[in-house]
Amino acid sequence: MNSLRIHPTITRAQAQNRIWDAIVVGAGPAGSLAARQIASAGSNVLLIDKAHFPRWKVCGCCLNGAALAVLSEVGLGELPAQLGALPLDHLRLCASTGQAVCRLPGGVSVSRVALDAALIRAAIESGVSFLDETTATILPQDPAGETAEWRQVRLEGNDFDTPLRTRVVLAADGLAGRSLHLEPGLESQVAEGSRVGAGVVLDDPGDYEQGVIYMACALPGYVGLVRLEDGTLDLAAAFDRKALQASGSPGALAAQILKVAGLPAPPALETAAWKGTTLLTRRRSKASGTRLFILGDAAGYVEPFTGEGIAWAMQSAATVAPIAFAGANQWTASLERQWESRRSQMLFVRERTCRYVGALLRRPRLAATAVSILRRAPWLAAPVIYAINAPPWKTSGARSSTGSNS
Repeated sequence: MNSLRIHPTITRAQAQNRIWDAIVVGAGPAGSLAARQIASAGSNVLLIDKAHFPRWKVCGCCLNGAALAVLSEVGLGELPAQLGALPLDHLRLCASTGQAVCRLPGGVSVSRVALDAALIRAAIESGVSFLDETTATILPQDPAGETAEWRQVRLEGNDFDTPLRTRVVLAADGLAGRSLHLEPGLESQVAEGSRVGAGVVLDDPGDYEQGVIYMACALPGYVGLVRLEDGTLDLAAAFDRKALQASGSPGALAAQILKVAGLPAPPALETAAWKGTTLLTRRRSKASGTRLFILGDAAGYVEPFTGEGIAWAMQSAATVAPIAFAGANQWTASLERQWESRRSQMLFVRERTCRYVGALLRRPRLAATAVSILRRAPWLAAPVIYAINAPPWKTSGARSSTGSNS
């Protein structure tokens, strides 16, 4: 893992000594890819994250066809293969009534440790300045004051409190990000009945094949399992909050769900150190403001599975980049409306599909019936699988314009 270490390319003092064209808060796939695309177009860009890299994330180890299409569009199509990503051929849905195997039209599994580090490196190679282990807060805009020509982003830590100026700022700091906590009217609203995310990576040589996404469904939630490029087994789950409290631990509840679905529990499942997330399903009232764009999980999350979350993040990054670049050169309020419109158009079909499937997974009897039907006629799942994996321009109506910038 030390070979994946990403070192900062700039100090906080150096970052303070210029007005940036764009500052991107959050160096996950959405933030890193957006920063790369904006820098490739000719802007000076600062990418900030509170963590040091590499770092492990709860989920996002599956890149579906839509995510791979975005990488190809922006000139990073070879990246998954360079990381040793494993092709994904099948989705195995498991419930109390048995198992159904559905063919996947494409996709790969790759660890977030490797993927996130590679995307940050790609951003740095395109001219992005990178600053890690730094908390960033986007300060409220005062249109009547001297900051009307830029936004201010405050960097905070034990021994520093540094304001930076930028012509545009992008918030891509994820579900639990705090960069926008001072921005009025942009509070994140959690959906009623939202589930809790949890995940773990196990050194398990056992029963789960590579190239297959296993999805175990039961009343308390669902658990996804997939082999990664280094042979480890990644588990990502969405749990009912009350069921999680009653079970005592994520590992115990995951074991319960796997048992109901007829799947074996890896030996270290209950004793491993699980990592959790905040409540999953949430949304902001809007994804923009004056000289501000919000993307990725920071803008909203609809409990995706089998690769949708990363695909949404990458597609959002590729779509917002030319809009942010234009805003860095000359800001107009129409850019906010443009991003809101493009984002809505881009995600409508995919989010609707995930809501329908998510609603099904929350109803064990319906899910079990669906698995029973698909076991006999797996081709019935093809329209849903296609909708999830289709290249972005086939669901949003327009191809990304960022490919020419890479």
